[in-house]
Amino acid sequence: MSTPTGPEAEQNGVTGQTESAVTGRRLLRSTSVVSGMTLVSRVLGLVRDMVFARFFATSIVMDAFLVANRIPNMLRRFFAEGAFSQGFVPVMARYRERHNQDEAREFVGAMAGTFAVVLFVVTLVGVIAAPVLVAIVAPGFITGGGDFDLATMMLRFTFPYLFFVSLTAFAGGVLNTYGHFASTAFSPVILNVVLIAAVYWWAPYLEEPGMALAYAVLVAGILQLLLQLPFLLRIRALGRPAWQPAHDGVRRALRLMLPAIFGSSVAQINVLVGGIIASMLGVGKISLLYYSDRLMEFPLGLFGIALATVTLPYLSRQFANAQNDEFSATLDWSMKLVLLISMPAAVGLIVLAEPLVATIFYGGNFDATDVRLTGLALQAFSVGLVGFSFVKILAPAYFARHDTKTPVKIGLVALAVNFVLSVALAWYLTAIGFEGNHAGLALATSVAALLNAWLLYRGLRRDRVIQHSRGWGALALQVLVANGAMYLILAALHRPLDWWLVSASALERAAWLATCIAAGAGGYFAVLLISGLRLSNLGMRPR
Repeated sequence: MSTPTGPEAEQNGVTGQTESAVTGRRLLRSTSVVSGMTLVSRVLGLVRDMVFARFFATSIVMDAFLVANRIPNMLRRFFAEGAFSQGFVPVMARYRERHNQDEAREFVGAMAGTFAVVLFVVTLVGVIAAPVLVAIVAPGFITGGGDFDLATMMLRFTFPYLFFVSLTAFAGGVLNTYGHFASTAFSPVILNVVLIAAVYWWAPYLEEPGMALAYAVLVAGILQLLLQLPFLLRIRALGRPAWQPAHDGVRRALRLMLPAIFGSSVAQINVLVGGIIASMLGVGKISLLYYSDRLMEFPLGLFGIALATVTLPYLSRQFANAQNDEFSATLDWSMKLVLLISMPAAVGLIVLAEPLVATIFYGGNFDATDVRLTGLALQAFSVGLVGFSFVKILAPAYFARHDTKTPVKIGLVALAVNFVLSVALAWYLTAIGFEGNHAGLALATSVAALLNAWLLYRGLRRDRVIQHSRGWGALALQVLVANGAMYLILAALHRPLDWWLVSASALERAAWLATCIAAGAGGYFAVLLISGLRLSNLGMRPR
């Protein structure tokens, strides 16, 4: 293992330390930046969802918007955040490490032009085929389970969002490769602000108030892309966009993207299957799953996705430079952090599901039944939070090594399990007359995520890509005991749902929920410290 010396060491201020320690601090610093920006976005996202809940609750209008917004978002997941990032970032990292600035800039221009043309064609087809897409994604709307015409009209405005947000993700991929994470992490804030403004200052003046949400999505997409342009110009990384599908870098990225598209499609097919089944379970089921998923996504996005965003460029550069020990150390360090954060988050969400929903969403058109049914789905989603989090950091280990096929195979297994469980649980819970039949879909998704994470991890261990550092057994035991202590604290502070809905005011609900979270988190970290865990135990170091 080499040690930075000379100017590099002086710049890092770590003369005599291993490159692993330097990388660890850089990753932690970058993750903190992304997490900070993501926190702002997630808080505003919760405010946005509170506004949605109070104005639209679990109505047909909300179901229609969620269907119209889901279609471009599904495609975004693999065009922008999924396959594109997995194919582009490793190649971009290679250009930075092995080519000069002009060649890297030429590659970015070729990729930008080619990608934009493909996106334009896909967007045009999507707008034209809007009725067909709604029929596929929400067949229950056709038979009276929702507003088919409204969802179709909304989709014609939300689908172009795919074009703008995908180019935003492209710009973010370039910026992330150059170590600039803040603007990309901040861009979702724009979407949340525009949607909130649309509900208050646009919807009241429209004949169909729900259309304000569709208009807002399109406006936000344009603004998100415009935000990235000054930062790209500042680092001089953007060449002149041109249609160059035969460019060597573009072809290399596309070769990585194609199997990754299937891999990302697997995850989105899971979402699609859940949406199709939910549309057939009755009005409001799509909205119930949405609200619960948003709460589960809060800790996942705040840490798991932030860490994955930062880790992929580092892993890609380490692979490009054949730094196998550093690659393994980065993965090992990331897994420790994920275990430390995701498990207590999952336990907390399960125990505090109904109080969270009551505090954040209850009021206006969102009634007590909505609170109870959303809380049930949140508990089911939270079962898989650890799995969701580990997938976010384990999958990049394959993509950084230009292996996009293995995650596809693993994803297909998870997809099959999710499909079988979704159908079986939805049928069984409906057959016995269980009002919370939608929670079966959430539970199926969680089980599939846990399986996906395990299979990804097993593959990395089998190929000796990751070799764990010392102390994993002790860390796992410390985390388990600390979670047990946190559960006991939360159970002792438990109050019945009637208190949250009837007896307590909004301020009292917020105050008691904050007390529960602070006490639970304080107890968790106190037990970790008492058991001997120190930050130094989490330091990144080669095996």
